[in-house]
This record gives sequence, structure tokens and C-alpha cells, in this order.
Amino acid sequence: MLGSTHGTLTTDFRARVVACGEEPHATVRCMATAAAEGDLDVSGRPLHAPVPDLDRFFRPESVAVVGASDAEGRPNTGITRQLIAWAERVGARLHPVHPTRRTVFGRPCFPSVADLPEQVDLAVLLVGDPLPVIEELARSKVRFAVAFASGFAETGEEGAAAQARLAEAVERSGLRLLGPNTNLNAFEKFRDDLDGPAIALITQSGHQGRPVYTLQELGVRLSHWAPTGNEADLETADFISYFSQRPEVGAIACYVEGLKDGRSFLLAADRAARAGVPVVAVKVGRTETGARTAASHTGKLTGADEVVDAAMRQFGVIRVDGLDELQDTAALLARARKPLADGVVVYSISGGTGAHFSDLATGAGLNLPTLSEERQRELHQWIPGYLNVANPVDNGGHPVGDWRGRKIIDAILADPDVGVLICPITGPFPPMSDKLAQDLVDAAEATDKLVCVVWGSPVGTEDAYRTTLLGSSRVATFRTFRNCVTAVKAYLDHHRFTTRYRSPFDEAPRTPSPSFRKAQGLLRAGNQLSEHAAKQLLRAYGIRVPREQLVTSAAAAVRAAGLVGYPVVMKASGARLAHKTELGLVKVGLTSASQVRDAYRELTDIARYEDIDLDGILVCQMIERGVEMMVGVTQDPLFGPTVTVGLGGVLVEVLHDAAVRVPPFGEDQARSMLGELRGRALLEAVRGGPPADVDALVEVVLRVQRMALELGDDLAELDINPLMVLGRGQGAVALDALAVCR
Repeated sequence: MLGSTHGTLTTDFRARVVACGEEPHATVRCMATAAAEGDLDVSGRPLHAPVPDLDRFFRPESVAVVGASDAEGRPNTGITRQLIAWAERVGARLHPVHPTRRTVFGRPCFPSVADLPEQVDLAVLLVGDPLPVIEELARSKVRFAVAFASGFAETGEEGAAAQARLAEAVERSGLRLLGPNTNLNAFEKFRDDLDGPAIALITQSGHQGRPVYTLQELGVRLSHWAPTGNEADLETADFISYFSQRPEVGAIACYVEGLKDGRSFLLAADRAARAGVPVVAVKVGRTETGARTAASHTGKLTGADEVVDAAMRQFGVIRVDGLDELQDTAALLARARKPLADGVVVYSISGGTGAHFSDLATGAGLNLPTLSEERQRELHQWIPGYLNVANPVDNGGHPVGDWRGRKIIDAILADPDVGVLICPITGPFPPMSDKLAQDLVDAAEATDKLVCVVWGSPVGTEDAYRTTLLGSSRVATFRTFRNCVTAVKAYLDHHRFTTRYRSPFDEAPRTPSPSFRKAQGLLRAGNQLSEHAAKQLLRAYGIRVPREQLVTSAAAAVRAAGLVGYPVVMKASGARLAHKTELGLVKVGLTSASQVRDAYRELTDIARYEDIDLDGILVCQMIERGVEMMVGVTQDPLFGPTVTVGLGGVLVEVLHDAAVRVPPFGEDQARSMLGELRGRALLEAVRGGPPADVDALVEVVLRVQRMALELGDDLAELDINPLMVLGRGQGAVALDALAVCR
């Protein structure tokens, strides 16, 4: 068991990772570094991940192209030509390598990397099997390599085995590898005439990054593109960590098919959150079909989508669905300044447009404050009195012939409750739309507040759009209502999140609690615990359970009922016994000795009939009614132990109203979990009843999290259901529990 080695790097962790179906190399590399720095949590998982120095990958001084060619009609010829052009742009010396060629495109060609006249920073491998080249690169002290070859984990078991051999060779070599099954996106031509914060792009499928790359044509700067491919070594997390430390990067845009290692990803997202750098991601795998397709494409484990989704929210990663949302949201977050207020005002030339957009914005959770009476009187100086200016502001037609239009916009932006002004223009209507666009640009250039325009024309060739709006880096321009709402919501949420963010890794426990040793003696490897033993486990961690006694005779049951106090509940208790209610193995509200004796006989008779082994009958204190909740621990193949809270009782699987978090997390996240529940109102005062003891529920969630951290590698599953949450100040009691040991 892992228990005796908590707080140290466990030697069997790699075996457990492989057994879970994960790629072990990044985790082992990360854990080895963390162990050397003494930075592991109580479960033996790293609390720190080093930031890889990728400067010489993206801006090498010297490059070797292994397998270079200038023969007409060969695929390597076009790639070699593109790499030569890229090397010239970044100022790198490029050396072709080929065993039989003396020159390539007029450049001296060397038979091997060992024969090169200098040590190179980057080797680009244009060979079908990169494995034999890795050791040669290591001997030549090459720092980085890129492997384009396919036929690895994306092809099935045989390819996965080949990729594992490649990853092991890379780990031994000390170099860092991009790929295999990657492409030339890292060596694209990026515009150098654009300024302002840039987007750094990470994609596992190169073609999926094209919409973000083409944002450059709309004036949005792009600084890097990392096409990670199969991620035998370098992974999405490495690039998030690196990009979040780059001063020119304003946002990181990701297209992710599968996460290689859950903890590495969370540590990278944590680093970005600390730095205030937004990470926007499309993550494939929301549906079974999407997950299956992603696995066949990259050979990656997609993970349970609910857990991935929760983990991203927990660490501030903004998840979007479409590539259009990815480009629009990343562009806004990269360039917009920190909001001065969270109020959004919709300004339109049509009452219908304003109402439509306001519906969408309010439905998404944006705050559309009603402007003050004073502000409305000011706006009515320039807008007819019969038009609504409370928010949305309907101007009835933006003024064209004088200065009034700019006055209206400036007055709205001057309101201290307003942080964002959005002007939806459903289609061009010159000269009004031209003047409106210019006034919006002029106002945006003069304020620190965010000005957004939705240009709804499907044509997109109008001067007001192409020249006026896109010519300004201070106006965020969108083509659809939905993308504008999505991006603005993400913008406000991101800054709200980073303002209050405190890294959970700083406070994560590093040494086991006194509860740990008590719990160790209760675990039975590979077995499910009886309810009685599972409750002892809870009691070890300070989670309240009813008064109860385990008995093996009717007479003992009567004595126990007297000690526990009537009325009592009687339940069968045995290992591997679940769903007791459905089998009739629970008796509630027993008020006399005769009822207890009868219940004992009936429960044992049912158990014999069903061929169920019992360790006894539980005689339990009957707890007054409260709100039935459930709190549990499950194992996720990517992230390890996860904690779930939701509505409990016999309908828990039907209601499916639950929230999940990946440890470590703090009290704020525990409370946020409750806020995500559809049935959260049940915890408040309902129909004259007292509010539930939410503080006690949060405390149980945090204690279960501690259990998950300390026992997570030995505890396959924990289910507290129902957890009866009593009235405020009265606590919470675990009425039933199920625990399964790994």
C-alpha cells in the first residue's frame, strides 16, 4: 500500500500510472523534479512543475534537418524548402542532414548529426522512424527535436507500443521532443507588423488552428503555434506553462483532443491563473462519439468529460465549443484591458435589436444594470423622450449630421457602473452605420472601458467594417451575437476569477493527518467494506455518523436499541452489500423491543434467502429529517481521486444533480460546488422550514477531500449517501456509506 510512503516519491507510482492507462513519462519526469525539490502533496503527487525553457525551440540559433531533400516530387523537398525559409526569417543557421547527399538546395549536406560543424538547438526529423535517431541526437547534445512521422499511438496497440519505446528513449536522452504525428505549424510565417498582446496557439490537430492563425489578417497578433501531435514528450501543459510566462502573450488558445496527464495540466493552468493569462480551450470529448474519434486520432485518453469540464473551471480555463468561439474569445481576452466595472450596456439603433441582444446577454448571466434616472435624463438630451434609454439604450437612429452620437456614447461610458458597451449592428445602413462605427472607434480610443461591436453583415467587405472597425485595436468586433456574448462573459468571468484566485497547491497538505493511520487499519485491499467499517472510516476523519451498534443476535439488538435510544433504524451490514433498501434490508422507525426482535429475524431471513454474507445487523440512531445529500470519491484515469457532492437519497442516479472537483481545492471551491447544483434551493429555507447547515456540509466535503488525498491511491470509491444535512448550526450526519478498496 502507498500509506507508508506518503510524502515521498513512491517507486510503484509509474506502474500505477501505466495500469490506469496514462502516458507515464510526463508524470514521472514531473514527479522526479518535484521530489528533488521536496514539493509533493500527501498523495505523492507533484505540487510544482518546472517551466520548460522553449526559447531555443521557437527561436533556435542553429537547426538540423534530418532527411533533407531537394529531389523533385519528394514530400521532404517541400518541407525542407519551407524550413529553409523559416530559418532565414528567425535568423537560424540551417544544416541539411542526409546520408547520401552532398548538397541540398545549394547548402552543404552532412551524412549525420555527429558530422555537423556545430552543436544545434533543434533537429527536425523527416524520417519514417525517428527512434534510431534519438540516441545520436543525445550524443550530439541536441536540445530539441520534432518528429513528423505518423503510425504511432493514433493507429492502435502496436503503434502505441512503438510510441512508448520512443518516449522512453527521449526520456533517457535528456532532449525534448515535439510529436510524433505533428506538422509544420510551429514554423509558420507570423506577421511582425502587428503590435499589442498576442495569442499563443496550441493544437493537437494542426488544421484546427487555422481560424486562430488567420486572425492575423484581421489585425490580431499571433506569437507562437505549438502543434503537439501525439505528445510522446512535450505536451499541452508544457506549452501553457511556457506561454504564460512570456510577456508578449495576452491569451493562450488551445485545441485539445486528449490530456496526457491530469496533474501536469492542472499545474500548468494554475501557473497561467497566477500570472493572470487567460487560457481558452476547445476540448474534444463532450460526447461518446467525440471521445471515440479523438482517441483514434491521437491515441489519447480523453477522460470523463464532466471531470475535465470541472477541472478546467476550477483552474480558470475557459472552455468553448466552436473554433469561431475560440478565435473570438481568445482575441478579446488577449487585447482587452482589465474591466473597471461588470455592468454591460447595449446600445442599438433599433428597439428590436436591443431587446434581442439583451435577452441573450441576460440569459448568459451578464449584468445589464438599469441606468440611473440622472443618466437617463442626460441621454434624453440627445435621444427622443419616447425611446427607452434605461438599458438597452435605443437611439432610434444614430445621429449622422452632428456631434450628438459621440455625446451619447461618451455619456454611457462615463457611468461608473458600466464596464462594457456593446453595439449590435445587424447590417450596414450607410451613412448611419458608417458614422456609428466611427463614433464607436473614437470613443473606444478615448476610454479604458471595453467597446464591442457586432457587425452582422454576411458580406464583411464594407469600409465601416474592414477599415474603420478592424483598423482599431481598441474595439472588439464580432460577426455574431452569440460569439460576442460568449466572449464578453468569458472576459468578465476571467478577471473576476483571477482577482480572487489563490492557488490550492500552496495550501495542499504535504504530511498525513492523524486520521490517516486510523484509516489504514480499516482498509482491505481489493474488497468492499461493510457499512459499519465504512462508517468507522468516516469517523476516523471526523465525519459525524449516527450512534449505532453492530449486533449478531436478537437479544443483543434489543439491548443496543435501549442504549442507542428509540426510535431506531436497523440495517443489514456486510462486505459487498449495496442497495440495501431495494432488497428490503432496512427497517426504519422501530419504537419497541418487539419490533426490534421481529426486524432482526426478518433481516437475517432475507439475507439467508438472498445468499448474502453478513457481519451483523446495525442498530442505529434515527436522525430527524433534513436535506438528503451525497458526497463521494471516485477515481478518474487522468486526474486521480475526485470529490463529488450532489442531491442524495434513493433517486441520486435519476436526478444526476452533482458537482465535481479535483483535489486539492479550498473552501471557496467547495461552496462553488453547491452553487452549481440545480437543487441548491433545497439547502435554503423552503416553505417556512429552517435553512440547512451549509457550513457543516462544506466541512464534510473538505474532510472527504482530505480522505481522497491521503487514501486516494488505496480507495477506489467512497459513497456517503444519504448525508443528512440538518438545520443551521445542527451539523450533518452520514446515514449510510459505501467504500471500495483498490
